[in-house]
This record gives sequence, structure tokens and C-alpha cells, in this order.
Amino acid sequence: MNDRSQRTGALSRRRALRHAVGTLGLGALMATADAREAERAGDAAIGARESLKITRLETFLVKPRWLFLKVHTDAGIVGLGEPIVEGRAKTCAVAVEEIAPYLVGKDPRRVVHHWQAIYRHAFYRGGPILTSALSGIDQALWDIKGKALGVPVYELLGGPTRDRVRVYLHTSTPEGIRDGLRRGFTAFKAGPAGRRASGRIENKAAVDHVAEQFAALREAGGPEADIGVDFHGALSPQTARLYIKALEPYQPLFIEEPVQCQNVDVLADIAQGTHLPIATGERIFTKWGFREILEKRAASILQPDLCHAGGITECRLIAGMAEAYYATIAPHNPLGPISLAAGIQLAAAIPNFLCQEQVSLGDGYLKRPFQVEGGYIPVPTAPGLGIELDEDALADKIDHDWRNRESYNADDGSVVDW
Repeated sequence: MNDRSQRTGALSRRRALRHAVGTLGLGALMATADAREAERAGDAAIGARESLKITRLETFLVKPRWLFLKVHTDAGIVGLGEPIVEGRAKTCAVAVEEIAPYLVGKDPRRVVHHWQAIYRHAFYRGGPILTSALSGIDQALWDIKGKALGVPVYELLGGPTRDRVRVYLHTSTPEGIRDGLRRGFTAFKAGPAGRRASGRIENKAAVDHVAEQFAALREAGGPEADIGVDFHGALSPQTARLYIKALEPYQPLFIEEPVQCQNVDVLADIAQGTHLPIATGERIFTKWGFREILEKRAASILQPDLCHAGGITECRLIAGMAEAYYATIAPHNPLGPISLAAGIQLAAAIPNFLCQEQVSLGDGYLKRPFQVEGGYIPVPTAPGLGIELDEDALADKIDHDWRNRESYNADDGSVVDW
């Protein structure tokens, strides 16, 4: 039975239940209460006017470095989210705990209203921790709303704009490119393959090495493969320009974060000095953070992270802003399968989507992991985010103590960006 038939059957069962209560009178209400609750928990769809309240928020650490969120309701519907900052999972869990008293007892279907309240009722707004906590909550509320109505989240955002979502694979070796092609991927992202920590300006040997390493990736992937390069914001503007010029003959899909994203004027200057697309956004939060990037044309590919930038609600608005500037969206996601599911829902609903980052398709975490077919994931049809956690498989992945990498210059021991 397909999803549409299941939803139709669920609605028919509810109509029959209501008819029975009306026919038998109030005395039948108690007799059918247990059946009604079981029905709600089973098909996770309720009437639009039926009461629905949040009862509790539950977070748990998941290996390798993730934080998962469950938002529970009195109807048995559970929403999933990832309210995480890499290396600060426990801090984000406390932030969610502090937000919980506002949400408990409220209707989760007022998603945008809750977003506004959580964001604006904080005198000190935004920042990576609070906005990431809000992002995970937002994902979970959309998941609940979709499940309550029996439709995927993208249907609530205007319906699908595409039938499948392109995803890319992380790799930095020719062998990884060839293996990814065999697995069905057609798009990839690699680091710059530098030999040492970058200083103010690199020497010719270092620049040549980066170009040679990328040339090997291009040869392995051929002209049809799309390969982006991520500088991680760790370069000086001078070194970034040297690397970009050396890479131009090999036509990367994009150059990601050639300098720190907060340095918007320099980023814009670099963007206007090359024909390669500049991408940024993983450390930028909310529509207000992306406004300057767009106004100064500092990037033509925006990479908002749905676990950091404000969740599905905010990233849909960011995509709309980007469309007005003829920019595309490639959601950032080095995190878990809940984050991927949220990104796919957004990608399915916006017209200016480019490609979705992923590091886990959900094997060992989801009952039905995502499958890549010809470089794409088919748009899911199940309600909400379209996923269900595999609790048995998760049992040995609970808890972690992952920390950010600590990097130092090999020449003098000074701190460098990782």
C-alpha cells in the first residue's frame, strides 16, 4: 500500500470512529478513547482542528558528534530535529532545555509564531548556540505539522519544485572520486590539499601542489563530474587569490569560503576577481546575516546550514532572498540524517536549489536510509521530514565526547584555523 492509500485509509477510520461516537452517544466516548489514542499514535495524522500540545523536549547525544532532538506531543506524534553546533553539543542541549518551558503546553503547529517568539524574546538574539537550538526545534515542529496533516513538509511550503535532489560526496583523493562514481555520485567536494598551514602568502611550491592535487581529482572524475573546493575560511586573501587562479583551468564547481565569511568586503572583492562561483554560508545565521552577502554580491552560491541558520523556516526565506539576486542554494550539512532530511525537504520546495551536502545517508540510524540514484535522492513522500529513527540500531551510538580539532602551525607552533 502506498502512502496516499495509507493516509486515505487513516482518514476513513477517523470518520468511522466519529460516526460511532455520534451514533452510540456520550457513553461510547470512554469505550473508544483507547482506540482513538492508539489510532493517533499509529498513523500520526489528526484533524486540523483537533487539539495538539507539546508535552516535552528530549535531546540525546549520538555518535559520531551529533545531537538529536525529539519533541513529544499528547497525540503521540514525535518531531525530530538536530539542534547542534559541532563541538558544542552539550551546550546546545542546555539551550534547548532552557527553551522548553516556553514550548511545553503549546500547539506545535504554529511553527513560524514559535520561531519568532524564541528568537525575539531573547534580549541577546542569535549567535551559533541559540540559533542552532532554534533550528533543531524548528525542524521538529515542521516534522510534527507534516505528520499531523499527513503530508511531507515540502507540501506545506508550496509543493515540490523537483522530483529528485542532487547530493554530493566528500572526498580528497582520486580513489575516492572513482569510488563515488561507482556508488552513483556525480558531485563531490574536496579540501585544497595543502602541504602546510597557510601563512600570509604561500610560496610557489605550495600553490603548485594544490593545483596538481586538484588536477588529479579532475582526471579521476572527468569533465562531467562536479567537484567543489572548500578552503574552510582558513586562508589569507592573498593566498586565496593565488589558489583560485591556479585552480581556474580545472573549473571547480565552486570555491567555498576562500576567506573568513565575516570578511564580506574582501569576499566580494575575490568573487569579482574570478569567473569561478564563490560559495559561503555555513557560519552565517538568519536572513539578517545573509543580507550583506547578497547585497555586496560576495557569493553566488549560498550554503545555509539548516541546523545553524534558523531551520527550515528561516532557510526558506534565505532562499527567497537569494532568488532575487539570482543566487543558488546548496545547503551545508556535515551532520546527521535528520539534518539531511530537513535539507531535502527545503530543496524539494525551492526553485533555486543547486546541490545538497551529506556525510550520512542514515545507514545505522534510520529505518529506511536514503538511497542515491544517479547522483540524486528521490523526493520522499512520507509525512513530515519523511524519516523514522531506527531505535535498535541507535542503541550502541548513544553519547559521545567529540571535540573540535586543535591545529597549530608546524613551523612556529602558533594557532591556525582548522
